[in-house]
Amino acid sequence: MKILVTGALGQIGSELSIALKKIYGEKNVITSDLHSSNIKDEFQPYETLNILDKQALANVIKKHEITTIYHLAAILSATGEKNPQLCFDVNIIGLYNVLEVARELKIKQIICPSSIAVFGPETPRDNTPQQTVILPKTMYGLSKASGELLCDYYVQKYNIDIRGLRYPGLISYKTPPGGGTTDYAVEIFYEALKNKSYKCFLKPATTLPMMYMNDAIRGTIQLAETEFSKLKNHSNFNFAGVSFSCQELADEIKKHIPEFQISYEPDFRQQIADSWPQSIDDSEAKKQWGWKAEYDLAKITADMLTNLKLK
Repeated sequence: MKILVTGALGQIGSELSIALKKIYGEKNVITSDLHSSNIKDEFQPYETLNILDKQALANVIKKHEITTIYHLAAILSATGEKNPQLCFDVNIIGLYNVLEVARELKIKQIICPSSIAVFGPETPRDNTPQQTVILPKTMYGLSKASGELLCDYYVQKYNIDIRGLRYPGLISYKTPPGGGTTDYAVEIFYEALKNKSYKCFLKPATTLPMMYMNDAIRGTIQLAETEFSKLKNHSNFNFAGVSFSCQELADEIKKHIPEFQISYEPDFRQQIADSWPQSIDDSEAKKQWGWKAEYDLAKITADMLTNLKLK
């Protein structure tokens, strides 16, 4: 197996790439991103790659005899609202390039993440089901919903093995926030340790589905390694960890840092958060490929603070 990871220097890609190298061997995982300098040794072999350049993508795949693609290159929610054209190009045209090159070069498997951003205000917000109304109100959500449909089309039309997860907000101490609406749940730990205070851009009661990166990486690889014939869904698995509000997270941090203070100043990201679910029903992931999260809010908070202190 030879794996290509696009967007390998991003929040998910940077950790997933290392995990894949440990499993499949360093030389069998080729990382790629837009950056062309100061690439750490742990990401080698590395290719500078813009997924909007279809021919360059094809050249990298041929050069390394790639059989599997983890397509993680994307523009996230808050950044996407500031630059919707770029979000459309990267998330939709970029994905189409990956799918077309995969079809032409007979790639065996593609892992292409989706997001809870595919849901909108019309979607049931509590225990959001696998099959439900999908009417996103952001360019990011629109691009991910389109991506799910596009991926499923390529599964049915060209019999390509494509799998995807609707990621909730992801929390990690290894990579900084990357322009998402749920990034408050990463920023808050840095600020709690550095300044003992944090100004949150969401309201205190705002509750969103979250997941610790350790769970996200483990679940992604678990789905990829599941026998394809066992899957009824493909590009759109609901994927859940734990749901909590901004205030609940702040209260958990105070158990470790009693002097920590939080204030609230909601901005444009509040409207995005209000259109997303508060909790996710991931029973199909549990049933079809045995998914189960390991980290709850208390375990996430303790691990984040411990590791960020060391960092």
